[in-house]
Amino acid sequence: MAETNIANPAVVGLAGFGTTTLLLQFHNFGLCGSGVVFCCAMAFGGFAQLMAGLQEFKTGNNFGYCAFSAYGAFWIALGLIFLMLELQAQGVIPDKGALHVTGGDLGWFLVAYTVLTFFLWIGSFAIHTAMVATFTTLILGFIGLDLEKLAGMESIGFITTVDLTLCALCAFYMMAHVIFLQVFGRDILPVGKPWVKKG
Repeated sequence: MAETNIANPAVVGLAGFGTTTLLLQFHNFGLCGSGVVFCCAMAFGGFAQLMAGLQEFKTGNNFGYCAFSAYGAFWIALGLIFLMLELQAQGVIPDKGALHVTGGDLGWFLVAYTVLTFFLWIGSFAIHTAMVATFTTLILGFIGLDLEKLAGMESIGFITTVDLTLCALCAFYMMAHVIFLQVFGRDILPVGKPWVKKG
């Protein structure tokens, strides 16, 4: 019986994360509106990345299972938060009550994901250098967003946007590494060695 090759779900997860993160930074740079970011966050960064995470479950990869599922859910939740804020601003839903959302609430939402990202950042040390780079820029980006939303440090917004742009590019690099390794049959884009040895 011929052996069946199973595709690596990480390529979709990384593509969804990288594309949506990059598109949001385009918005932060003033290059595009928020509507297209919302749609991408729900479809690619959210649904597709979440599906990639669930497929990682079948491979036994706890890191990928947690990361892609968690950040897929992040983009869906963030899209819903932005939708609620817009509906409040338009008076469609009341600005008080159980579904009321404030900028401070968004800040604490980001803090919770900063904590989650910290543990995944530590885990990335045992994978490879490209993963460490991705999660280092990601956690720095979350910290920057936390300070913007909760401490009012809007002056660091540009630095945070640049940092998260680099994070998106790191995700694309890892995606391309996996794809190129298969299609070219050799390691075109090396990802480096783990920083911490297992065992």
